[in-house]
Amino acid sequence: MAYAFDPELAAAVLMLPENDFTDLPTTRARMKDAFNDIFGEPDTTGVSVRDEFVPGPDGAPDVRVRVYTPDRIAAPAAIVDVHGGGFIVGSIEADAPRDLAFARELGVVVLSVDYRLAPEAPFPAGLEDCYAALSWTAKHAAELGVDPARIAIHGTSAGGGLCAALALLARDRGGPAIAFQYLGVPEIDDRLETPSMRAFVDTPLWNRPLAELSWDRYLGAGVRGTENVPVYAAPARATDLGNLPPAYISAMEFDPLRDEGIAYAQALLAAGVTVELHLFPGTFHGSRMVQQATLTRRETAEATAVLARALGMEPG
Repeated sequence: MAYAFDPELAAAVLMLPENDFTDLPTTRARMKDAFNDIFGEPDTTGVSVRDEFVPGPDGAPDVRVRVYTPDRIAAPAAIVDVHGGGFIVGSIEADAPRDLAFARELGVVVLSVDYRLAPEAPFPAGLEDCYAALSWTAKHAAELGVDPARIAIHGTSAGGGLCAALALLARDRGGPAIAFQYLGVPEIDDRLETPSMRAFVDTPLWNRPLAELSWDRYLGAGVRGTENVPVYAAPARATDLGNLPPAYISAMEFDPLRDEGIAYAQALLAAGVTVELHLFPGTFHGSRMVQQATLTRRETAEATAVLARALGMEPG
């Protein structure tokens, strides 16, 4: 199928890596190499980086959290970042360039969660790891130099889905408080019934066949689309969205996840939650990997500005 991609993005499509989730070890290794080729060695200038191992969920291993502390602290705030990858691939190393940029440009502490991946650790393992990291951040806010009332969560793709679920879980468990939820192209609906999900079966980097594999590995074979999927796995199923933190949701025009993100924004609005929604034209899922494109630069600048406003500050 032909797609009306932005010309700068269209020129780069053939150079993007292909995802094959049927062979996860090979795909994970290939994606790591691809990110290294695209983003290069992270520039840690002006930021100190360390790993913490925080208590995991009951009976589970500790959770590795990478902490980025800028030399210039502009505000006592923090961002807890959750990487993407369809719940089954991805790493905190892949998010390092963006996390370093947030820490350096915003002057806030950024914490990246190395959550367990499916199918080795299916739902709810990854979500519980994210909750453990959020809880540790709030508990150790003083030593991090952070106001516990100024902690935002940020994620894209599966990371956006995990952040949407994390906001629901934190609300229902009575905390920790979340000041803002940034949901970039969130993966939140296992039913795969939206028009965009039905239509985009061959789009770059993400498409319906990959979505099917992703959910089957995250939930277990034969579970997606049934009545047995909890809202903490697929937040689009939630009927009670009240008392959630303000949100930003991005959507890409030719992304199977487009319509579920838009629908979630509308549902949050209907529940009285403040939401900003931005649909980027001519884009596809993961098109931000084309760093030189004008649309990518707009998306990156907007993410920084949105988080700055949410945390009560301006980018430095």
